Amino acid sequence: MIEAAMIWNEPNNKSHWDPNLDPDWSRFGEMVRLAGQAIRAENPRLPRVLGGMSPIDPQFVNRLAGYGTLDHVDALAVHGFPLDWNLWSIHEWPDKIGEIRAVTDKPVWVSEVGISSFGAEEVQAWGLRKTAELLRGRAPRQHWYSLYDLPRTWEATTRHKEAEGSSYYRHFHMGLLREDGSPKPAAEIFGEFTPEMGICQWFHFEDHRLDDAVAWMKRLGVTYLRTGLSWADYYRPNALAWFDRTMDALADFDVTVTFCFTPEHLGLEPHHTSPPREPALFAEFCAEMVRRYAPARIETAAA
Repeated sequence: MIEAAMIWNEPNNKSHWDPNLDPDWSRFGEMVRLAGQAIRAENPRLPRVLGGMSPIDPQFVNRLAGYGTLDHVDALAVHGFPLDWNLWSIHEWPDKIGEIRAVTDKPVWVSEVGISSFGAEEVQAWGLRKTAELLRGRAPRQHWYSLYDLPRTWEATTRHKEAEGSSYYRHFHMGLLREDGSPKPAAEIFGEFTPEMGICQWFHFEDHRLDDAVAWMKRLGVTYLRTGLSWADYYRPNALAWFDRTMDALADFDVTVTFCFTPEHLGLEPHHTSPPREPALFAEFCAEMVRRYAPARIETAAA
């Protein structure tokens, strides 16, 4: 089932939203407002989550609050990768969540947290255990990123690539499972932390790993996960057939579905990070996906 709709992904990260085209996030704030309204109109009971911040930034929250954007979401989310990309210690997780709680009364989710095995698989296993210890009881949702390593023949969704040493290559080693599907040491202990900890796994268009991913998540005791339905993919041939297959495969889990990525022909610039020229079109996409996969239930009065 769909348990929540997330609006965008890492909006304050240039790999997902172009700051040159929206330096004060006012375009983003308007887009979230329209999307939040559209989702609420389709299903008033479906929680709306602001896409995870990366970096974790209370000033970003204050700015969106000033636009009235937070009136149209029910929870906020944060992302953290302290052993790979962030300039803070893994032990600061409670403080980082506290920084956001200090500026909002809405629930704070951890919709992506992960550690790569780039340097050593044993480091990832240690980091998983420490992360679970630090986050226990501190967030209603904790999505570990990710189940699978990114295949080396694919590209990571980022703009910096090789510009920052190993940063780009760490994207390919975030999984509990290697590219070939074999388990790493972290996978062997992940079941100790489920069902409290869920999974964040992005599925590419017509991703060959979908069915195996479902089997692995059930084996690990996962009950909830986060994935995405790409607005950009919506314009591919057979997009709805792929979306249907994905949602059918994930039907046994509580799914937070993330709506994001601008179609090239609808952006201010032809790139998935661009703000859309017409944010209402993104809201229409969100509304259509909610109607299709999380329609409001019709309450029947007792006789």
